[in-house]
Amino acid sequence: MQLQGFYAGCLQKRNRIDIVLRFLVSRKILIGHGMWLTSIFRAAIKRNTPLTSAHRYTKITFTGRNIRISIIFTFPAGQRKSNTLNELEEHTVADLRQEIEKRRTFAIISHPDAGKTTLTEKFLLYGGAINLAGSVKGKATARHAVSDWMEIEKQRGISVTSSVLQFHYDGYCINILDTPGHQDFSEDTYRTLMAADSAVMVIDGSKGVEAQTRKLFKVCVMRHIPIFTFINKMDRDANDTFELLDEIEKELGIATCPVNWPIGSGKAFQGVYDRNTKKVMTFSDTFKGTKEGTGREIAIDDPALDKEIGAQAHSQLLEEIELLDGASAEFDQELVTKGKLSPVFFGSALTNFGVETFLHHFLKMTYEPLPRKADTGLISPFSEDFSAFVFKIQANMNKNHRDRVAFMRICSGKFTAGMEVKHIQGGKEVKLSQPQQLMAKERKIIDEAYAGDIIGVFDPGIFSIGDTLTTAKERFLFEGIPTFAPEHFARVRQVDTMKRKQFVKGVTQIAQEGAIQIFQEYKGGMEEIIVGVVGVLQFDVLKFRLENEYNVEIHLENLPYEHIRWIENKGLDLERLTGTSDMKKVMDMKGRPLLLFVNAWSVTMTLERNEGLILSEFGKE
Repeated sequence: MQLQGFYAGCLQKRNRIDIVLRFLVSRKILIGHGMWLTSIFRAAIKRNTPLTSAHRYTKITFTGRNIRISIIFTFPAGQRKSNTLNELEEHTVADLRQEIEKRRTFAIISHPDAGKTTLTEKFLLYGGAINLAGSVKGKATARHAVSDWMEIEKQRGISVTSSVLQFHYDGYCINILDTPGHQDFSEDTYRTLMAADSAVMVIDGSKGVEAQTRKLFKVCVMRHIPIFTFINKMDRDANDTFELLDEIEKELGIATCPVNWPIGSGKAFQGVYDRNTKKVMTFSDTFKGTKEGTGREIAIDDPALDKEIGAQAHSQLLEEIELLDGASAEFDQELVTKGKLSPVFFGSALTNFGVETFLHHFLKMTYEPLPRKADTGLISPFSEDFSAFVFKIQANMNKNHRDRVAFMRICSGKFTAGMEVKHIQGGKEVKLSQPQQLMAKERKIIDEAYAGDIIGVFDPGIFSIGDTLTTAKERFLFEGIPTFAPEHFARVRQVDTMKRKQFVKGVTQIAQEGAIQIFQEYKGGMEEIIVGVVGVLQFDVLKFRLENEYNVEIHLENLPYEHIRWIENKGLDLERLTGTSDMKKVMDMKGRPLLLFVNAWSVTMTLERNEGLILSEFGKE
């Protein structure tokens, strides 16, 4: 019988080399030929590994359709490794560094309807990840955006959950995190920003800086990550360009440096001027933005520019450039890296004006993955030890399989399929199975990934948001993911009591994703639960997903509570607690006691009535 297989990856760590081979036959057949394969591999390794100064033994393990060949080297006391192994180590480390340096991971943030999902779609178009771009709304393209994969997102034309997308462009491997803009889903956006090394802030040229933009900008400032600004929708009548820059600086408190400059807006929008190359880029028809289109570059002093954009537009452009050169901040890469200077780009994501120019400059101005803060200090992305943290959990990405995927940001080292890692919070070693890279809902099984990449792994229900995974000997925890106290509450019960099992499973899984928080009545069961959310729109998503994914109809009864407090005192008897008339006692899913209040003054009064009581706005893990 012919055994077909292929090389799936190699990992070198300290005194050990692991070679993974994947075979296109069943595990049963593979095990049946185990002794024969083992003898062949041992003979080949002995013949082809030129190490005489080290004692060598080989361990061969069968995992699924994979064969892992581990070559372990041991050295006599006082004897150094041979040159051959040192060279192999240097080569492996160099390859690791080269792969990590290609990575760029960024999040796209904005107020709702500023066009960030459309901009994401165009990045994928230029990166060759898709051949035809869809739009978030409208019938002109008859397609939905790739990153809006949930049914409710397609129906409403908004993003309600963050999407992870990866593509290659100009030698770089780019990971994009497209986030919801609506404030009701800001908690998901905040968590996603923890996985990004930089942020692209999209601003509507006709509206300027909006409320949600301010909130998300503050999170980026807290993380000290570079912030790039893309002023979008220049194909519509926009505010004065200088006024837009002034508003960004005053409202957000960050200096700006325009990298390119728009020529007109609305129907008069004809292209962008690149301040570095001193050339004007004009664009042809892009079939309503679904195709890349072809651009034409014309030098600013070329007489042909008058004919292309008109003498009046050319004259106005020269005046604006002169004013810009004298008034705007100088470009400083160090200030950009520290998040104190934002490079500004203008364009129209819908019609592709300025998108590729932005992508080209952005990749040059950003760096490889940043070191990640842990409780033991900074973890370098170039460390040979694999480490990652879970920043998002999503159930039912594939309704047919009812699966659950944990999204991880790799912070250091290299990931290989089937590797075993320490789950720090779980206190045990786990095997990361079915590793996937994603294009929103579409996925492909991968064999390896590097620091900076976002991967999804099958979650049997053991991972939680913020969990740390590593192969390092030293135990450490990455800094926590921010949690928001819910501001709106509702009592939820299933309409059909015969579907209690589906109801409990549905609300529990959605809560584990971090989309909602669920509480039980004190001394109550799961027949009725109280759901807490940051924004009221999350109630609609909960109702839709339970019906669509779990076939459970629910009844929502809004509750008047607006304030929540966790009880910090250990072993406190809730029965003896003296509260106010508007106070409600509940338990969270970890069995911790909480108090809900209608009025803020009730919190103070409860503390006064119960000496020694300690209340917290956030639950500690």
